Amino acid sequence: MEVSLELGAPQGASKCFDDDGRLKRTGTLWTASAHIITAVIGSGVLSLAWAIGQLGWVAGPIAMLLFSFVTYYTSALLADCYRSGDPNTGKRNYTYMDTVRANLDGFKVKLCGYLQYLNIVGVAIGYTIAASISMVAIERSNCFHKNGDDSPCQVNSNPYMIMFGVAEIIFSQIPDFDQIWWLSIVAAVMSFTYSSIGLSLGIVQVIKNGGVRGSLTGISIGTVSEMDKIWRSLQAFGDIAFAYSYSIILIEIQDTIRAPPPSEAKVMKRATLISVAVTTVFYMLCGCMGYAAFGDMAPGNLLTGFGFYNPYWLLDIANVAIVVHLVGAYQVYCQPLFAFVEKWALETWPRSQFIGKEIQVPLPARGSYKLNLFRLIWRTTFVVISTVVSMLLPFFNDVVGLLGAIGFWPLTVYFPVEMYIVQKKVARWSTRWVCLQLLSLACLAITIASAAGSIAGVVSDLKVYRPFKAS
Repeated sequence: MEVSLELGAPQGASKCFDDDGRLKRTGTLWTASAHIITAVIGSGVLSLAWAIGQLGWVAGPIAMLLFSFVTYYTSALLADCYRSGDPNTGKRNYTYMDTVRANLDGFKVKLCGYLQYLNIVGVAIGYTIAASISMVAIERSNCFHKNGDDSPCQVNSNPYMIMFGVAEIIFSQIPDFDQIWWLSIVAAVMSFTYSSIGLSLGIVQVIKNGGVRGSLTGISIGTVSEMDKIWRSLQAFGDIAFAYSYSIILIEIQDTIRAPPPSEAKVMKRATLISVAVTTVFYMLCGCMGYAAFGDMAPGNLLTGFGFYNPYWLLDIANVAIVVHLVGAYQVYCQPLFAFVEKWALETWPRSQFIGKEIQVPLPARGSYKLNLFRLIWRTTFVVISTVVSMLLPFFNDVVGLLGAIGFWPLTVYFPVEMYIVQKKVARWSTRWVCLQLLSLACLAITIASAAGSIAGVVSDLKVYRPFKAS
């Protein structure tokens, strides 16, 4: 379904155009790393203390290290599939879906498309929920500070979800992925800001407690039922998987990197190594320190565990940073879906003025903006629908776990492994082929188990939840 966007552009590399006739790409190792960090260090970091709390001091950190290794390894496999054939001169694949289409057959292409874009929709919902939680926390902390610790300070999250949705409608009108590099840099800085504050407050809480809390096996049976212990442990794997989820936009990020030498694959592998290493260190520090601070009672959202009023201003800064970061991360994830639908519509109705026509809108001191009516209506509709669903299902931990479970095996492991086998012509039943298949099967088992745990959590929450009520 790829639609040519470079009609009339000169073929072959030149000063202004790359070898595929598109405008010259300018991305570097550091801009690619910023895009990855923006996508990876998201709201998932806030649930890691809870996840370690379910698994304990032994299984928790081990699970995080294993997920980080699998993410890096399969991302490296996927990076090799950006160009078909020669890594320097082969045909480019512009999106994750293009890469699947170039290497796998029709059924797998359709399955991948449904899963990828369903996952992106889910991420949009999850980020909207996370942003509203942080905005509610800001209002409640200020309310407690103003009216006293015993004040009820009930706050409805729906107005904040609507505010976040309005911001995303505005930013979603940025037409191309490579034009939001500055938003990624800002978002990456914000992610380090709130992660650092969460880490610092965790250290302070450990000192205040007079020692490290927690146990080797996590939350004990008795505090929760035996069945809940099982479900929560499985959900914890989903939470950790979500924290590392970014493979579905790796190819789109790689497509922003300047032309060889070195090859885009080499640059992307280095960017992935840097980004996954940095995020794993942050995750280990934030998750472990959060568990050390709160023990088995670690909250689903780390920053809400420190109370709403002490020190209220520092928590406000952290929550503002979360909101700013999620505004950028939402766009990094959703731009591939926006682009796919717009390319498909242009291919299906190539003569439609509504879909193809761009209206020049003058902007003060910024030249002009190319307004496309289809882009305006479609992207606005998507944001509105995802916001409404978020208002109906505001269960941060369960939604995060379910998203991580659904997206992890098929998109992070299975398709990259299958495409790499085709691209590199790995012989069936060779040692490498067997090892890759065993990795895929092990990750499938984890995905099924963690999805079951997250669904059980959603069902449990729905029994007591009342939509559109203040909390």
